Amino acid sequence: MNYVNQFRKKSNEIRSEMVDILRKADGLKKSKGGRKNKLNLEEQLLMALEYLREYRTYFHIGQNYWISESSAYKAVKLVEDTIVKH
Repeated sequence: MNYVNQFRKKSNEIRSEMVDILRKADGLKKSKGGRKNKLNLEEQLLMALEYLREYRTYFHIGQNYWISESSAYKAVKLVEDTIVKH
């Protein structure tokens, strides 16, 4: 197995772990009720990773996902806080 395949396998495992962590946290949050998010957890994770990698403004990230600047901020903040806790 070459390094590229090893990297892809490991990064897919890490992504799966992060999505599982977010699903557990989202389940606890949803138990209290509330409005459904426009973006699923995978999209929110990707948006947070894009923000951390590129340091684009929340306005520009929101434009890519058809959400407001404040919604982009809340989603990125939620993902960051949840991942850091675990």
